[in-house]
Amino acid sequence: MSLKKINTVLAAAFILFILWFGTEYILSPETTAPGYGLPNWPPGDGGGFLITKGIRDVVLALVLGILLVTGHRRALGWVLLTEALAAYGDMTNVLAHHGSVATALGVHGLTATLMMVNGLLIMRETRDVAPAPETPAPQPAQRILP
Repeated sequence: MSLKKINTVLAAAFILFILWFGTEYILSPETTAPGYGLPNWPPGDGGGFLITKGIRDVVLALVLGILLVTGHRRALGWVLLTEALAAYGDMTNVLAHHGSVATALGVHGLTATLMMVNGLLIMRETRDVAPAPETPAPQPAQRILP
């Protein structure tokens, strides 16, 4: 299997995983929240922040999906590298709030690291791609005098 096919499958898996997780946070944050790794349900209206997390995840997945479907592979690699920071941020958030270390490292940290690896593999796959040749500008018609 070629590197491009492996990268495509991995990127598609991340897109589906992030989209699914984000949708779960939007539709039922109370049942999805324990999987995030924090020890307590947010007090008061804090549950709204979990819906915000879900919206963020859906948007992150859509950006990746658009880049994958439109064939912008180099941009897909850069965005995977950048979006991995969100998962590392989630890991740091769980650890900073005395949440589950196993979930912080095993879910958020592993996801972020695999996103980084996928992004780097896509960057490697696209590093030798030459830029599209520029089309020469049309020359004005020359007038031939009699």
